[in-house]
Amino acid sequence: MKRFIPFLKADPLVAVVRLQGVIMANPRGAGLSDQAVASAVERAFRKGKPAAVALAINSPGGSPAQSSLIAARIRRLAEEKGVPVHAFVEDVAASGGYWLACAADKIWADRTSILGSIGVISAGFGFHEAISRIGVERRVYTAGESKSILDPFRPEKAEDVERLKALQGELHETFIEHVKTSRGERLADHPELFTGAFWTGSKSVELGLADGIGHLVPKMKELYGDKTRFAVYGPRRSLLGRFGISLASELATGFEERAAYARFGLS
Repeated sequence: MKRFIPFLKADPLVAVVRLQGVIMANPRGAGLSDQAVASAVERAFRKGKPAAVALAINSPGGSPAQSSLIAARIRRLAEEKGVPVHAFVEDVAASGGYWLACAADKIWADRTSILGSIGVISAGFGFHEAISRIGVERRVYTAGESKSILDPFRPEKAEDVERLKALQGELHETFIEHVKTSRGERLADHPELFTGAFWTGSKSVELGLADGIGHLVPKMKELYGDKTRFAVYGPRRSLLGRFGISLASELATGFEERAAYARFGLS
């Protein structure tokens, strides 16, 4: 009731935003995307005049574009509202997950958390030998010589790989710039920092990828007082998703998530 009594100062409020899962653009709302989390992020910064926003992050990464869009939204609101942002890493904040963490002013982790993987990866399969064995002929007609680049049903071309690596290089440089802008002089001079390597929370603190070891509730109470209140915000599921109509999509996303987490020894 205290917050409704005039002239009586309310207890500090920390808005918590959960950012969990593989980062991807998915029209059905599965996974993390700017569209999926926009409402939760906006409400976290605008409701109740929070003393801080805490990001609870558990993500092995995913789409560079969606990572950038979510992080940019968080930074824009933080600066617009003058609200500090703290990121708390649970199991993992790797690749795009670490991109999200760098939207915060401070990054905290558990000693056993996994952080880093500052790099870009593309993966796929080649099926050209398989279809030739079963007598299938691939027919592709294009206008534009690069339109069928990296076609998995045709033999790999050196020029296609070169073009892909150039694209990855640009994305990697953007990622590095984002991390350096966020972490600044806190980053250690380590030769593997931007190679795609990843580390535990304890080592990440040494390298400047995180500011310390800490868990969300106790750390926020340490910083803002024992009477700190918490309001939790998360993505809203679509009406179809609530009734399980998007089950097939969610199953596919689930397999993709398990594979992404498995890269870091998590399942």
